Amino acid sequence: MEMIESGKVASIAELAKQLDIDKNCVTRDLRLLSLAPDIQKLIAEGREPETLSLVRLREPFPEDWEEQRRRFLA
Repeated sequence: MEMIESGKVASIAELAKQLDIDKNCVTRDLRLLSLAPDIQKLIAEGREPETLSLVRLREPFPEDWEEQRRRFLA
């Protein structure tokens, strides 16, 4: 996201090309940045609940952080 916001790349497609990754994968992974910060921290520290899998994170999820907490941490 930093590369896009800083203007180093003009689009997700250009970012995907530079990283030699499928555009759909980049889009999906960038979406994870909209996770609530505390959920991101749990994942980074390896302390996420067993029920929070990559499969679940690849499904559409709400933008609202409280709803994310209810869905992923309850």
